[in-house]
Amino acid sequence: MQHLYYSVSQLTLNDGEFGMSQFKTVRGMRDFLPEEAKIMKYIESKARRVAELYGYQEIITPVVESYELLAAKTGEEIRSRMFAFRDLGDRMVALRPEFTASVARLVATTLKNEPKPLRLFSVGSVYRYDEPQRGRYREFWQSNYELMGSDKPEADAEILMLTNSLMKSVGLRNCTFKIGHVGVLRGVMTEENLDEKTQNAVMQLMDKKLYDDALSLVKDSGAKEKCITTLQKLVELKGDDVFKTIKKMKECVRGYEKAETATQNLYEILKLVSESKSKIAAAIDAGFARGLEYYTGMIFEVTVPEIDIALGGGGRYDRLIELFGGEPTPAVGVAHGIDRIMLAMQTQKIPLKKKEENRAVVIPTKEKFIGKALEISRMLRDANIPTEVEVMGRKIAKALEDADRRRIKYAIIVGEKELKEEAVVIRDLTRREQKTVKIEKMIEEIA
Repeated sequence: MQHLYYSVSQLTLNDGEFGMSQFKTVRGMRDFLPEEAKIMKYIESKARRVAELYGYQEIITPVVESYELLAAKTGEEIRSRMFAFRDLGDRMVALRPEFTASVARLVATTLKNEPKPLRLFSVGSVYRYDEPQRGRYREFWQSNYELMGSDKPEADAEILMLTNSLMKSVGLRNCTFKIGHVGVLRGVMTEENLDEKTQNAVMQLMDKKLYDDALSLVKDSGAKEKCITTLQKLVELKGDDVFKTIKKMKECVRGYEKAETATQNLYEILKLVSESKSKIAAAIDAGFARGLEYYTGMIFEVTVPEIDIALGGGGRYDRLIELFGGEPTPAVGVAHGIDRIMLAMQTQKIPLKKKEENRAVVIPTKEKFIGKALEISRMLRDANIPTEVEVMGRKIAKALEDADRRRIKYAIIVGEKELKEEAVVIRDLTRREQKTVKIEKMIEEIA
């Protein structure tokens, strides 16, 4: 696929080229209005809490990275959809399409001497030039967890459990984990001497569910009939009785040593998950492949029935940090789509569990009381009570009507009569009650 790149110095805007009425969001981008922004921040807070509960430390990496870094091992599908450009120093850079490459760079360089394991958490926006549709945009938000330094199955099990914890924490119902193992598919192809480039192409086709094309490519690469038959069986092998399905996988790949080892690894991971009693609804898909080339082991996605896109996904990648010049470091991770989780919550009509804070608005009855209103608002904020001040100069009735419409609980009315007694009127807009309270007692009345 041909890429078109521009230097930022080539981009110019002619006078009068655009009228103000034409300004709108760029295709594939969105504005989040207050109610949606509240849900997004709620999910983000839950993601941070899960990170804390599992011992992950937050890091912040740049949105713009070297194109070469981001393109390495991401897969042709993502490489072709990166927002890439030459900067003013004629360096090829790109907006991050995911977090893992940036985290791997950090671990390969700045954090290379840190003791393992490293548990790292990131959250923010990522960018891909996808065709916009429901649940798929060109700018989207992810929470990202990476466990670096362990090749043990308990690390993979932790990532599955962590994902389940996040889905439960936001209240999602009927989540299903689709689980596969790249090592099984690659193990079969490796023992048939298919090179890495061919394997990557096969995995890309499988990721798009173009299984016939994938098997044709394997055949054209000179693989034996046994290899093609084995891959065909794996593609067709699915089941929600995970241990029964894994047993069938073992029978299917018998004679392919690397694939047998990978199948045993998958068994050990899911056995640990079962022993944890995490109640994860899982299904095995032996022909499952994900678009990123760096995966080497267990891979998974989590979905809900109402939406036909993954809410999150991840897997094991044991060679990426070494590729970036670091020490050989096994790793496993997952990314969750914050905006997709929001879509799932809206579809399942899940209310936020967050307790609403009691907000207040301070309304001066006359212009000369604005200074006092500002002082009172400062006192309330110092007590951690979210407080606005009426800044439109409206009559009290109009200001109260607006506060009620915006579901503000308390109106603090600053009037001449009350101020003479160092007091204010507190109106409870929910209960439709009001009382006069000394300013020194105001906070305990509201809090």
